[in-house]
Amino acid sequence: MSDASSRPWRDHAVSALARETFDLLVIGGGIVGCGVARDAALRGLRVALCEKGDFASGTSSRSSRLVHGGVRYLEHGHLHLVFESSRERRRLLRMAPHLVRPLEFTWPVYAGARVAQWKLLAGLTLYDALALFRNVGNHRRLTPHGVIAREPELSTLGLAGGAIYWDAATDDARLTLANALGAADAGATVLNYAEVTTLVRGNVHGRGRATGAIVRDGVGGGEVTVRARCIVSAVGPWTDTVQPLEGGESHTGVLGSAGVHIAVPRLRVGNRAAVTLVAPQDGRVMFVLPAGMQTIIGTTETPAARGPDDIRPTREEVRYLLAACNANFPAAQLQDDDVMSAWSGIRPLAATPGDHEAGSASREHTIGEGALGVLWVTGGKLTTYRAMAEDVVDRVCAALGETERPGRPHREVLLPGGAMQSLAATEHDAEAAIGDADVARRLVGAYGSDWREVWRPTRDDVALRARLDDALPYTLAEAVHAVTREMAVTLGDLLIRRTHLAFELRDHGLAAAVQLAERLAPRLGWDAARVTHELGRYEREVARLFTIE
Repeated sequence: MSDASSRPWRDHAVSALARETFDLLVIGGGIVGCGVARDAALRGLRVALCEKGDFASGTSSRSSRLVHGGVRYLEHGHLHLVFESSRERRRLLRMAPHLVRPLEFTWPVYAGARVAQWKLLAGLTLYDALALFRNVGNHRRLTPHGVIAREPELSTLGLAGGAIYWDAATDDARLTLANALGAADAGATVLNYAEVTTLVRGNVHGRGRATGAIVRDGVGGGEVTVRARCIVSAVGPWTDTVQPLEGGESHTGVLGSAGVHIAVPRLRVGNRAAVTLVAPQDGRVMFVLPAGMQTIIGTTETPAARGPDDIRPTREEVRYLLAACNANFPAAQLQDDDVMSAWSGIRPLAATPGDHEAGSASREHTIGEGALGVLWVTGGKLTTYRAMAEDVVDRVCAALGETERPGRPHREVLLPGGAMQSLAATEHDAEAAIGDADVARRLVGAYGSDWREVWRPTRDDVALRARLDDALPYTLAEAVHAVTREMAVTLGDLLIRRTHLAFELRDHGLAAAVQLAERLAPRLGWDAARVTHELGRYEREVARLFTIE
């Protein structure tokens, strides 16, 4: 977004990468990589993290935005995964109450459905038991009347009953960012737009090992050599493309599973809250989720035909989701033109012998070691990122001989913004100070107890209170905060990941980007040519993420 010289934090990070010798270099700034960096830094390790794009710019910003136990995994007997996910959901609700919030689901059951009422109730009883009956609430059986009382727009044809149960919603990109910022707060050197291009080899105890990496600075230009005693690759769907950097033979460590989501106007669907559905086409469990003025419908699961940089939703996948929603919400009658945005991400499922397609691959995570000693981690899911990070750092400490490191400090350390006695009280205080309930809820939901840091500059500069779009609660104050305090570099960082504006407007924020670039230009020293360049960059990113093929 601006030259490196206008970003002291970036200059400092690049200098630190070149100057210091780190205990750990983490490659990848998705949810797992940022979690690993935070965990390791909290244990006292000297940590560097390098991400080739922006934090969460891959799969970590293209999820269902749920922190969930994984009720559908019960059918496949993945009880350990459900137990682990339920435990992690409980922890994240405590660690980041602003970013991970309880969400109640209605699950309707229709005559002849693959998941019958008795089976659903038995499964939800087990679901609550695996959560040690310590979820926000236990499930409850619903009569047909009870289902319609909760979700009046659901189809009544063949409705046999249903149930309610609890999981949690999150902002996936901001949860990732919170871990990156938390890692930096704990002393890690964290840098986005910093691509590892080459591993540096050395001789360690008579063995060829990776002792560092050459990193290309995508903002300031140039390269730096980062020295590290241990390296972790946490690049998710890119795992198989990073392995060749070690010089050995690449093997299939990841089975890519493409998941598509669409966003439509919530008024068209009419869902009051979250609904779990069984798709009539193939019996797949999917979700209809509230997201402000939108409803998010997802997800699909098909083998990824393209790499993570090129994956896009197809028209066939979009129509599958529309048809499934229409079958359950018959008044919606959603058509192609109702889709405000559609996006696709790749689940990096761990490949094991005998797996030939994503549907048969385990959702457990896997940690391996490459030819030069680089540790890699893949598999798992957003909900279990913290447990994955913990396992990885255990391996790192063992490799470094750091057996005296404190083992689990991160389990009790709140994520940035998590220090709130009450979410409702914090929202009340914010609304009283701001005078706009929507903006207040947005700031508390994104920044938690740190909302005042974002809003404080508006006391001296009321222009910062301006919304980036009249219909949405994002303000110029957020954009300035993201540039100065949250390592935002491009318009895409601001409108796609620091906020979700690009997902919520039909033009994906192209008009808002023009106004935002003009507002930021004087602050960042942009001339007209630079504004044009940044707008072109944003337009290309939007096309890459949201084009339906």
